[in-house]
Amino acid sequence: QVALVESGGGSVQAGGSLRLSCAASGYTYNYYMAWFRQAPGKEREGVASIDSDSNTSYADSVKGRFTISKDNAKNTLYLQMNSLKPEDTAFYYCAADLFRPDEPFLLIEYNYWGQGTQVTVSS
Repeated sequence: QVALVESGGGSVQAGGSLRLSCAASGYTYNYYMAWFRQAPGKEREGVASIDSDSNTSYADSVKGRFTISKDNAKNTLYLQMNSLKPEDTAFYYCAADLFRPDEPFLLIEYNYWGQGTQVTVSS
């Protein structure tokens, strides 16, 4: 079992930066991990993913602005978010699974989820 706890959310102005963290209870160095987000009235969508070899993928909407990374020694996943826009406002969740997903941004591919952290970007 893996428990995930997100932190680092908050309120910023457009153009600002935030770094989200996701602390895992167990060893997740060989897990596939991802960040998702859900805005009010919208479906949860994938933002960024990282595999056990630190290969990454990003949603087109965040490419060049967000960076996903992990620290295996700390069992922590990160999401550095720069040049934030009001449309980035959402609840952000981290997710993990032992097996390689067929599609990195499909919700059903991940068995472990955190409770989320709110990010609000004002214009």
